[in-house]
Amino acid sequence: MTGARHHIPDPLLVAYASGNLPHAYSLVVATHLSMCDACRVRLNAHQAVGGSVLESCGTQDLSGDLRQRVFDQLDDPFEEQPQFQRSGVFPAPVMEALGGLPPKWKSLGLGVRQSILSHDQGSSVRLLYIPAGQAVPDHGHNGLELTLVLQGAFRDETGRYGVGDLEVANDDLEHTPIAEDGETCICLAATDAALRFRSLVPRLLQPIFRI
Repeated sequence: MTGARHHIPDPLLVAYASGNLPHAYSLVVATHLSMCDACRVRLNAHQAVGGSVLESCGTQDLSGDLRQRVFDQLDDPFEEQPQFQRSGVFPAPVMEALGGLPPKWKSLGLGVRQSILSHDQGSSVRLLYIPAGQAVPDHGHNGLELTLVLQGAFRDETGRYGVGDLEVANDDLEHTPIAEDGETCICLAATDAALRFRSLVPRLLQPIFRI
């Protein structure tokens, strides 16, 4: 698939396999998995271990009422969900989050744009469009940020990230991502807290842009 060099850390992959990863991060992880054969193999291994653990657990009888409610739900008419495919640079998980429609880009200034896929008080996930050679304002983090490259590449204090690469940034990292020359950089980014900007203008605009 891709020649990714930066992959999903094991704790995040285990949380995803067990269904304990918040939605915003799950979308980024699912998208990386759709692009990376190596991480899919690792995911299968974690799921196999989880299955073995479940099989070793004891069983418990269900009440008749609970059993009947489960059977009633199984009898409900099944509503088939649309199957989304990759479109351009956007893998299937992103197309599903977009509802099969193109992103609705909104300007952040200096040619940088964003398309928010979901946002609540605890977390957000968005697409970022960064023109070649353009820098994102220097910032730190109040939580965890996952950034997956879908097109182009960027560099920051920690190295280079190309298509399929996942950067994991915590509250120890302060960085200035810069899109490489050539192709526009498009990323999928998820956070669980507001970013921490040094400059005054980004801080003033932060509530408007929900970053």
